[in-house]
Amino acid sequence: MSSGPSPTRTPGAQAGERCLVIHPRRGRADDRTPQARLDEAASLAGAIGLAVVDAQVVGLLRPAPATLLGKGTVERLAAEIAQRHERGEAIDVAVIDHPVSPVQQRNLERALKCKVIDRTGLILEIFGARARTREGRLQVELAALTYQRSRLVRSWTHLERQRGGFGFMGGPGETQIEADRRQIDERLVRIKRELAQVRRTRTLHREARQRVPYPVVALVGYTNAGKSTLFNRLTSARVLAKDILFATLDPTMRGVTLPSGRRAILSDTVGFVSDLPHELVEAFRATLEEVSEASEVVHVRDAAHPDRDAQKADVLGVLAGLGAGGAEGADLIEVENKIDLLGEAERTLLANQAARANRPMILVSAATGEGCEELLQVIDGRLAQGAQVVEVALKPEDGASLAWLYRRGEVVERRDEPDAIHLKVRLAAADAERLARRLG
Repeated sequence: MSSGPSPTRTPGAQAGERCLVIHPRRGRADDRTPQARLDEAASLAGAIGLAVVDAQVVGLLRPAPATLLGKGTVERLAAEIAQRHERGEAIDVAVIDHPVSPVQQRNLERALKCKVIDRTGLILEIFGARARTREGRLQVELAALTYQRSRLVRSWTHLERQRGGFGFMGGPGETQIEADRRQIDERLVRIKRELAQVRRTRTLHREARQRVPYPVVALVGYTNAGKSTLFNRLTSARVLAKDILFATLDPTMRGVTLPSGRRAILSDTVGFVSDLPHELVEAFRATLEEVSEASEVVHVRDAAHPDRDAQKADVLGVLAGLGAGGAEGADLIEVENKIDLLGEAERTLLANQAARANRPMILVSAATGEGCEELLQVIDGRLAQGAQVVEVALKPEDGASLAWLYRRGEVVERRDEPDAIHLKVRLAAADAERLARRLG
């Protein structure tokens, strides 16, 4: 057996749950190795506070209808878990990094003598623990109940809601979710009604920003790529930034001043992950619409991650579904983060790739600040491309309009005369229309 990576404990997560992580190896079309997928699964388990005591890749020629895993594999795992139990090292939870049907889950729990959770249930648990805003909580509960509704098996007495999560790991909880489709359906209707109201409010906020309007720059990327650290570096905010998967769930927005003096709104969004459960994609579609509405999208990548290319493909796939990013991400600003973790040869290779790229590609370290000023300049330049230069003559006493122009645009030329102030100002198209109305 191979030992899994040591997970980072999440504050407030349930402690004392010893975990075995299993990745069933099947033929896949992406570039990830089975070990890389196993490491990610172990990190997901660690993100919810499970103590990963062992992690294994097991062969899976074809899924067994009753247990997913083959009979020999199940018997071997059951024997290993029993041996650990005899040594006083009991396994509390087995995490299967693969979708598991309700019947398979029940049969595996009987065979392994411990709780079983699949990848979807694990990610839902993480999202349930991370959500802080009302909309985030509602979205996760909607996804969790939709997932659970399909798993109402008569023997499912351990599906209880826990602190900060949705109870797919079992144990004593605050409220047991009744195994009754009618009650779940009624709750789903109520959640959807509440979400509709919350989304109407957010739409009004978005329309208010468009009336201002400050351009919105959205940070996107694979989970744990360093988006929140970069967000904090650029905006001097204090968003939770930790070396754990899904540290950020609810989108956060802050103002940022660009080198030209132009103001923009920077948005930190939820991280993506491979094989994101369908229920969560649907539940968070409205939140991710902020990305498709953004003036610019910045794709933050972990330059030091061995699976960075496969992670990029996952992110571009989600963005394509939202209608953002253009073909193959051509419309994105690409940020290679964590360059402080690279050796000199790797940095040189990456710099050469950036020089040949057909899109903006900036090397940064959100931890040290290296490259962040260049990133702001690139964002500034991209936003300026959609602007137009207008010539304005103001009366010297019209200080309000003069201040408005300096605040909303980039003054590229100014000439003061006794009877007028002549300006050339680069403005966004919407601001140019406002200026025309303002000056009649």
